[in-house]
Amino acid sequence: MCNSDNDSCTKIAEILAIINVLQQNACNSETCLDTCDRGFLGCGTSSLTCNTRPVQLYLCNGQALSLPIEKDSVDCSESGCSSVFRVEKLDGCSCTFRVLAPSTNESAFPYAATNSFFTMNLNCVCCLRCLSDTYVECI
Repeated sequence: MCNSDNDSCTKIAEILAIINVLQQNACNSETCLDTCDRGFLGCGTSSLTCNTRPVQLYLCNGQALSLPIEKDSVDCSESGCSSVFRVEKLDGCSCTFRVLAPSTNESAFPYAATNSFFTMNLNCVCCLRCLSDTYVECI
C-alpha cells in the first residue's frame, strides 16, 4: 500500500461518502458549486435529473485506474476498459465502485451502467477526480 497514513484514506472516504449519499437521494438545488463535495447533484432546478457523480481514481504511481467494462473480462482487449466509476458502497477505507462504460446509443448522457464492480482499498488511491454530474440508466 502506498498510503500507510490512514488520514489520506479518511479524506478520500469522506468525499466518497458524500457522493454516495447524494446518489442515493438524487436531488437538485438552486446553486451550482463545481466541487466534489458540493451538497447536491446537478446544477440548478432547470437541469436534467442527475443520479450519478462519476469519478476517476488515480493510484499512487500517478496512473488512472482503468478496468474492463464487462464483468467476466480479465483484460481490456475483449470489451474495452473504462476509467470512469460510480460509488456504490463505502465501508471505512474500502469502497465498492461500478464501472461506467461510454454510452453507445444516441443518449444525451455520456455513460452507461455496467455489471462490472470492484472493491478498492482507499489507501491505494492518492487522487480522486470528479466528473460532471449525469444520469446513468439501469442503476
